[in-house]
Amino acid sequence: MRWTIARTEQIAVSCDTANGWTVVEVDGDVDLHTHATLRQAVIRLLGEGHRDFVLDLCFVPFLDSMGLGTIVAITKRIKAHEGSLRITCPSARMARVFAHGGLSNAYEFYDSPQEATEQAPTVDGLAYWPGPVR
Repeated sequence: MRWTIARTEQIAVSCDTANGWTVVEVDGDVDLHTHATLRQAVIRLLGEGHRDFVLDLCFVPFLDSMGLGTIVAITKRIKAHEGSLRITCPSARMARVFAHGGLSNAYEFYDSPQEATEQAPTVDGLAYWPGPVR
């Protein structure tokens, strides 16, 4: 069952659970104007006890350096809670943002939330972050 955790005029953040993962679906640009909404949504979920996340970017048409910085900040918080993070649907443009940020090897990327949640989370999810995961 999907539920909306945050919404503004520019971005919507909703959640679902699958196979031990909390799937955070982002709909809208992740940039200077919207990044805080995403960050606060994940902080809220962490406070509610969620630990293992799939960040679904399938409906994100634009991600800038502020958005990338927010993903890094989210990752640090998830790691501090001994959780895991996977990212889905990075477009070619987003892949370049991750690459320019030196983070293309720091995350597990999947084509869909279904693919990302096929395997249950492991205990060492972000143990080696920001090093290579594959």
